Amino acid sequence: MKKKQKITLYRIIITAVMLVVLQFLPITGIPRLIAYLAAYLVIGYDILRKAGKGILNGRAFDENFLMALATLGAFFLAIWTKSGDYLEGIAVMLFYQIGELFQSYAVGRSRKNISELMDIRPDYANIERDGRLEKVDPDEVEIGSTIIVQPGEKVPIDGVVLTGASSLNTSALTGESLPRDVKAGDEIISGCINMTGVLTIQTTKEFGESTVSKILELVEDSSSHKSRSEDFIAKFARVYTPAVCYGALALAVLPPLVRMLFMGLSAQWGEWIYRALTFLVISCPCALVISIPLSFFAGIGGASKEGILIKGSNYLETLSEVKTVVFDKTGTLTQGVFEVTGVHHNKMEEERLLEYAALAECASSHPISKSLQKAYGREIDRDRVSDIQELSGKGICAKVDGHDVAAGNTKLMALLGVEYRDCPRVGTIIHMAIDGEYAGHIVISDVVKPTAKEAIAALKHAGVEKTVMLTGDAKRVADQVASELGVDRVCSELLPADKVKKVEELLADKGSKDKLAFVGDGINDAPVLTRADIGIAMGAMGSDAAIEAADVVLMDDDPMKIAKAIKISRKCIGIVYQNIIFALVVKFGCLALGALGIANMWAAIFADVGVMILAVLNAIRALRVHHL
Repeated sequence: MKKKQKITLYRIIITAVMLVVLQFLPITGIPRLIAYLAAYLVIGYDILRKAGKGILNGRAFDENFLMALATLGAFFLAIWTKSGDYLEGIAVMLFYQIGELFQSYAVGRSRKNISELMDIRPDYANIERDGRLEKVDPDEVEIGSTIIVQPGEKVPIDGVVLTGASSLNTSALTGESLPRDVKAGDEIISGCINMTGVLTIQTTKEFGESTVSKILELVEDSSSHKSRSEDFIAKFARVYTPAVCYGALALAVLPPLVRMLFMGLSAQWGEWIYRALTFLVISCPCALVISIPLSFFAGIGGASKEGILIKGSNYLETLSEVKTVVFDKTGTLTQGVFEVTGVHHNKMEEERLLEYAALAECASSHPISKSLQKAYGREIDRDRVSDIQELSGKGICAKVDGHDVAAGNTKLMALLGVEYRDCPRVGTIIHMAIDGEYAGHIVISDVVKPTAKEAIAALKHAGVEKTVMLTGDAKRVADQVASELGVDRVCSELLPADKVKKVEELLADKGSKDKLAFVGDGINDAPVLTRADIGIAMGAMGSDAAIEAADVVLMDDDPMKIAKAIKISRKCIGIVYQNIIFALVVKFGCLALGALGIANMWAAIFADVGVMILAVLNAIRALRVHHL
């Protein structure tokens, strides 16, 4: 509990004790008024101060003004009628402060949960100078610097591991509880916690451009992007509060005048002023003004805990209305890493054929060449290779250990006059010829992510009506991946500009209230991410441009998180609507009862404080999203 909350709690206790004592003290007249006034000032001085400041700043009509007017009115009514019953006015203020304390504590707890979750900002970076580790501000570390991260410390800046091996706790970034192992040569992102070994890292980004900074920036900026519901409540409160104030004034003045002037009855000013004051207490819009932003804040916090960064409550609201999800293929539904997936029709051992292929391709930086070298798995001895010739669009010819080796496509085999065998498998086929004889072929393909098929099924279960895959790959490859995953529609052989056109066509075809989400990871996806109703980027392996352009970022590249993000958004929006309906129904019901004289001040307290507490408790449910 914060200092301010403790002070409020002490004031509540002191006021409650004073009220109990005053009930038993035999004092009347002015001393009684002074005693109760002292109790009132103990519990309500800050509300009076805020109301006064609001009036001076031209913002009179807020909950502080309503409370001050209602409770002071109850006091003056007791003085005017000489009843000596000052308890109601103080009790209203007391219970209002109890509600405010509870609300403050609830918001504080939710903020604390989120801040603990997002406690990834590093305080320092270790740089070795003169054989000693020196702690410096991460902002001072330049690109290409060498930093040391010891066990238990946060990785301060993105980089590449030079020496050392360790396990990393990435739960604050990805929501994943399992540690990630890293070794020399692996890329490492800031915000992770080093668990076991000492790591020496060469930085690849400045601190301001590192993953941890980007994440914190996204979370901090999320509150500035208001949802339609929040805007509605803000506008509603600006109109509603003055309206009920004037309504209360009319209730206090008009009925007595009508009774006096037209009905020949006594005015009963006291009774109607009391009804007007009750009306003011009931009308306080705290439940709506507090619980709606809190619901969105909790929803964004709960999503962050699961490794889903949503840049604002407006995007959270849009996400709940998504009916069409469009995917990029490479890096989104697939690993984006080409791997050897088969060796066929080989006349020698697979390892031997892969060795020849890797050595022949050793001078190329093409992803296919790297895949062959990775599959070979040993260090390349370039002294064994000579006479390397790269034939554009066909492949490579080289001498390996004195043998003529050709590795390439069917065009290369036709050029060399080598009879080859077709492959029924989908992927890139590397045909091999050694000393003019066909030696078999190697299949290289992009591997589908383990959860991709499950992710498509989860989306349909979550209410998504259409899934679409856009890719620049050949039609045969794209059709097979789409069929394997269960995607409804596939568009292949697309250029980046073509992807934008396809998304625009899909946007034109959908319903007016339905939203379209695009999921991508590459720099070429940035225009499409911006054009869609909501853009979702793969954060771990995705490009900076894609992450900047997106509205939602998945920190662990798991497509299963898309369905989870939609479920989180729908839960949050459901809570928002529950709070709006509940608060308005109770408010307007009690307002009617208060105007008719049926509801007294105690009913007003429930309508204000009780509804606020219930709405806040409901809002906090948006944090609990782990099992969605």
